[in-house]
Amino acid sequence: MALGAQRESVLQLIMKEAGGLAAAGIVVGLVCAVGAATLMRALLFGVQSWDVATLAGVAAVLAISAMSASYLPARRAASVNPIEALRYE
Repeated sequence: MALGAQRESVLQLIMKEAGGLAAAGIVVGLVCAVGAATLMRALLFGVQSWDVATLAGVAAVLAISAMSASYLPARRAASVNPIEALRYE
């Protein structure tokens, strides 16, 4: 912001980075969950090894919680006065 960035662009940059990290983590987690469920198929009786609706629901809850957890720090970073930030450094 000290170099001319707008508050909206700072907020968007932080949220985009947080969204990318959350998406990568969710994809890796889904792949590992499906792999582990496939390996444990013999231990499960009367249930499927993995359910698409359950995996999608968990992924959605994780994505919403990750984005809401990163919104407050992003809003705080966008509201910092550039002069105060430069004096602090």
